Amino acid sequence: MKKLFKIILNVIPRPLLIRLSYIIRPIVAFFLKGNTYTDPIDGKSFRTFLPYGYGTQRNNVLSPSTLSLERHRLLWLYLKYETDFFSAEKRVLHFAPEQAFYKRFKTMKNLDYTTTDLNSPLADVKADICNLPFKDDSYDVILCNHVLEHIPDDTKAMQELYRVLKPKGMAILQIPQDLNRAETFEDDSITDRKERAKIFGQYDHVRIYGRDYFDKLRSVGFTVEEVDYTANLSEEAIEKYRLAKGEIIPVCYK
Repeated sequence: MKKLFKIILNVIPRPLLIRLSYIIRPIVAFFLKGNTYTDPIDGKSFRTFLPYGYGTQRNNVLSPSTLSLERHRLLWLYLKYETDFFSAEKRVLHFAPEQAFYKRFKTMKNLDYTTTDLNSPLADVKADICNLPFKDDSYDVILCNHVLEHIPDDTKAMQELYRVLKPKGMAILQIPQDLNRAETFEDDSITDRKERAKIFGQYDHVRIYGRDYFDKLRSVGFTVEEVDYTANLSEEAIEKYRLAKGEIIPVCYK
């Protein structure tokens, strides 16, 4: 199964994968019902989660029901228990909206919710993150997760995110990050898809972020909290929800 998932992820374009998932997901979820692991986003439990990864496959990480990964489930728990995201009225801008969140956020009456992306079929506004069509100081919350590693000029993208965020607004800007690496690594000369997947972890990534990512966000103007939310959870909860222990959520304020 791991080999099949790897082939699917690397061969089928992401927009088509999103459309196909709506057909396949309910079938897979039905056959994997159980009590071992729980997706906190919808509360459903399974005997196992699915493997996932463009390069090295991670076992037991993809929820069969919401298609959430470790980072999605961690963010859900953080938003639910540490913020007023689910209760206060907010204007929200969501980049490359994840299926795990899209319908849920779309139906929340407290949110004025806009999605954006260049290619996603779930995007309300087709836009370039480096040249956004939104006014200054427009949004209370920006969700932009696992996007910046795809963007050649990530500094410009960060500046645009800062520009459209309201003063005192919150932006959560998750990225795949190697915390053992002090400095971010990028090399524009690497263009082969297989080589990119091997070095950067995915064929369409252009860098590997190190610990200096947080300081780069600060240099744009953000106040950054490096939140290790798994430190607040028990070992049992981390295993039950299949979270990545020690993953940092970059919570940014203007």
